[in-house]
Amino acid sequence: MKILVTGVAGFIGFHLANRLLAQGNEVYGVDDLNDYYDVSLKQARLQQLLPQSNFTFKYLDISDRFLVAELFSANHFDVTIHLAAQAGVRYSLQNPHAYVDSNLVGFTNILEGCRHSQIEHLIFASSSSVYGKNTKVPFAVTDNVDRPVSLYAATKKANELMAHAYSHLYQIPITGLRFFTVYGPWGRPDMAYFKFTKAIAEGKAIDVYNYGKMERDFTYIDDVVEAIARIIPSKPSNSNSEPPYKIYNLGNNQPIELERFIATIESLMGKSARKNLLPMQPGDVVSTYADMQELNTNFDFQPSTSISLGLEKFVTWYRQYYQIASKTLIALD
Repeated sequence: MKILVTGVAGFIGFHLANRLLAQGNEVYGVDDLNDYYDVSLKQARLQQLLPQSNFTFKYLDISDRFLVAELFSANHFDVTIHLAAQAGVRYSLQNPHAYVDSNLVGFTNILEGCRHSQIEHLIFASSSSVYGKNTKVPFAVTDNVDRPVSLYAATKKANELMAHAYSHLYQIPITGLRFFTVYGPWGRPDMAYFKFTKAIAEGKAIDVYNYGKMERDFTYIDDVVEAIARIIPSKPSNSNSEPPYKIYNLGNNQPIELERFIATIESLMGKSARKNLLPMQPGDVVSTYADMQELNTNFDFQPSTSISLGLEKFVTWYRQYYQIASKTLIALD
């Protein structure tokens, strides 16, 4: 199977590409390696993928519609897994145009590519942030998601609507996944667990928002990849006059208090954190909690990695990576 993975140098894209290659698939990865966070980390992920014989990488900005159209016309992909996006809730307050370019324009280009190449299955990344100000927990895919509290969340809700329209108009089988705070080795430096670990290692204070009174449904990367691997061959079908389109939550179904989360990292690092207790930040929500019933029913999937084990694996990677990380960069051509 030939699979296109956008955002392949990103956290989830990297891990997923490794899994797909190990299964014997041909993976064509694209990424623009933007500098939203440390580009050398993205380069280091690519260094793990490039030597594998069934992997092809192309430097590409998905907001360039002509390059995306050329990508699809020059290749026959069986499946597209669209993970490329401008991430981050707080950054959307600083640079909103980056979210429009990548998450709206870029996603339109991917949809058009899938449409014209008659893709067999498109899987795309949505986010738990679409639940916004919802107070009913756990969050279910049937809940109303019309109250986003950040532009990032609004673009992800827009992605779901756009995908539904294309699925309806052109009968493209499309699956959207609402990710809930994915973490693990090779993760994103802008995420709280990464920032906390780095600050504790360097003896610096950590910023703790809403005075620590927050919960997150932390989802370990291996569980996320396992779920996607199960979903790939099972494209949605038309049912009751509805298009071949499905949305699933992909979380851990077990929210963790931020104070407990920090204490676990402190224990693993063998150091206490100095905490700056701060009020809630614009765009944040107090709690996330995924209802996983539909994903469990349809794919017999249940996350299996505890927060203590997942954080232990991350901290082990963090210590190793920042001691031996190669400084060699990959030429962008």
